[in-house]
Amino acid sequence: LLEWAEIQFDVIAADTDESFPEGLSFEEAAEHIALHKALTVYHQTSHPAILAADTIVVCDEVILGKPSNEEEAVKMLTKLSGNRHRVITGVAVLHQGQPHVFSDTTFVQFNELTPSQLHHYVHTYKPFDKAGAYAIQEWIGVVGIQSVQGDFYNVMGLPVNRVYKLLQQLKIIA
Repeated sequence: LLEWAEIQFDVIAADTDESFPEGLSFEEAAEHIALHKALTVYHQTSHPAILAADTIVVCDEVILGKPSNEEEAVKMLTKLSGNRHRVITGVAVLHQGQPHVFSDTTFVQFNELTPSQLHHYVHTYKPFDKAGAYAIQEWIGVVGIQSVQGDFYNVMGLPVNRVYKLLQQLKIIA
C-alpha cells in the first residue's frame, strides 16, 4: 500500500507480543499494539521515522483475530456472513523518537455466504495470517462484501490517506 502511495520504506519485522491490557477500547487496543510494534523496531534500528500498524476485526463486540486453522477460519467467516462488522487499524509513527498514534475504523457489510463458499475461500486462499480470516482484495471481497463505509485501504491493513497526511505534516515526505 505504501508503494502505491509512492512512499519509500524498508520493512523491518517487529516480532512482538500482540496482547494488550484489559479495559482498553478496541481502538485503544489497536493503537497500543501498533505503538508496541513501532517501539520494538525503534530499539532495533537507527531510522529517524518508523511506521507500524495493527488491524483488528470486531463483530458483535468480539475481536476476531487470526485463525489458526481452517475450522477456525470458517467459524469466523460464518460469524461475518450476512453481518456488519468493524475493521479498526491502529497506526503509530515514531518520528525522531516522538510517537504519533491514531486509529481508523471502517464498517464492512458481508453478504450472506453459503457454507460451500466459505469453505472454498478458506481452502483456496488460506487466510490464516488475516484478522477476521479474510482479505478484502481477494475473491471473498469481490463476491462477498456488499458495502464498505470508510477507508477501503484500512480494511487491507493501512488507512493510507491518513498516514500520507501525517507523514506530510511531520515533513517525513514532501
